[in-house]
Amino acid sequence: MDAYKLVIIGSGPAAYTAGIYAGRANLFPLTFEGFYSGPSGGQLMTTTEVENYPGFPDGVMGPDLMMQFRAQAEKMGNKLLTEDVLSVDLSKHPFVVKGSKTTVEADAIIIATGATAKRLAIPGTRDGEFWQKGVTACAVCDGAAPIFRDKDLYVIGGGDSAVEEAIFLTKFGKKVFLVHRREELRASKVMAERALKHPKIEVLWNTVITEVKGDSVVRAVVIENLKTKEKSEREAGGVFFAVGHTPNTGFLGGQIAFEEDGYISVKPGTSYTSVEGVFAGGDVQDRVYRQAVTAAGSGCIAALDAERWLSHKGMI
Repeated sequence: MDAYKLVIIGSGPAAYTAGIYAGRANLFPLTFEGFYSGPSGGQLMTTTEVENYPGFPDGVMGPDLMMQFRAQAEKMGNKLLTEDVLSVDLSKHPFVVKGSKTTVEADAIIIATGATAKRLAIPGTRDGEFWQKGVTACAVCDGAAPIFRDKDLYVIGGGDSAVEEAIFLTKFGKKVFLVHRREELRASKVMAERALKHPKIEVLWNTVITEVKGDSVVRAVVIENLKTKEKSEREAGGVFFAVGHTPNTGFLGGQIAFEEDGYISVKPGTSYTSVEGVFAGGDVQDRVYRQAVTAAGSGCIAALDAERWLSHKGMI
């Protein structure tokens, strides 16, 4: 069984940035990029133009940005394996990381497997339909795109995140409709009041979207009132899911501490998890910001923390 000072699990901005910093520190990390668990490069691989990543004033396509991250990590000495991690054994040291084909030992591990945005099974919103062609799950990431400007926009959800996304979208859309299947919002009282008082937000109570229509991009939504069963088709320029995220942590088998909502718990201001020698970066531990640039920053933190821990333990 091969042994590594550092194994990185993941392939988005956090994982590749961790690999860049760890590589420059001569740790020669092994990175499990994943395969069936999702595309190498994380959520940005299904994103079109990214306008808010520093250094790209004209924007950059999400897959192109991730391929540059990946190439830089590889140049810095990362060994990249395009396979999933099935399990890890954190009960002994060195840790054991079992991939779909490869099993290795690791003195330290960085977990940067991200989180998957929850989507509802609405016709027209799926991959190969209008996903990333007017349907998205991140208003802050995508809302400023020209496709959404001065259009009627629909946000699905009723919690704080949905309200925050709706308010953000009022900067760009003509009007924002908050689609909620219940009679009252699940958001905090303060956030709910902001939505209800905002002149550009209208809450559609007891309502669901049953279909999204369009040509090359979203053009309309079909909505249904759950009480009256009345359906109607309305013009729309975009649909935004705001129904939560699921951190990708199943392979950990509950061996580290998690927050109540499933995100990995880290010591504030660091990437240290509850298991010594295991670090976490990116959306797998970030329920608040979930941006490419913040994920990259936390990947840097994880690499620096891992390097210092290994040095302190006399392993490098």
